[in-house]
Amino acid sequence: MMNERETKYHDEEWGVPVHDDVKQFEYLMLEVMQCGLSWDTVLKKREAFRSCFDGFDYDKIAGYSERDVERIMNAEGVIRSRKKIEAVINNARIFQEIRGEFGSFSEYLWGFTGGKTLLYNGHELGNIPASNELSDKIAADLKKRGMKFLGTITVYAHLQASGVINDHLKDCHRYKQLIEKYPTLSV
Repeated sequence: MMNERETKYHDEEWGVPVHDDVKQFEYLMLEVMQCGLSWDTVLKKREAFRSCFDGFDYDKIAGYSERDVERIMNAEGVIRSRKKIEAVINNARIFQEIRGEFGSFSEYLWGFTGGKTLLYNGHELGNIPASNELSDKIAADLKKRGMKFLGTITVYAHLQASGVINDHLKDCHRYKQLIEKYPTLSV
């Protein structure tokens, strides 16, 4: 059962295709911070993260120093994991490199699906895996590029959140709304 915060996130954000790189970076780094914790914990701390990480401006974050790590470690309302904070900073730098190579992170990510949201057969009935071949492929590539705290399960969660994969259940009101509004590919 979802609480009010989780319901709002589900109904307004989760699964809506994201093509804005700042939003992509925010979603991806929230997944980094979530590792080992509940999603509700991350949603509760989201505003504190936005404040500490300059609105998830990856260019600013890429320039962070040890002083910034200490500032964030001492900020109220954040997850005080030095390794996760350092991973966000590291990942901002890799994010910039991917943007340099592909023009945008969104172009990179959506390039794996030809720009379409994937509808996996059976997922709409609740047969949803923790990861799949696509998340394995993207996670391996991101790891090779140097990103941290982004394994296949975390990447799968990001693909769901950013609308690359539509894993809403068929009886969910968002399932049909998203199919009607965005290009999809059944696989």
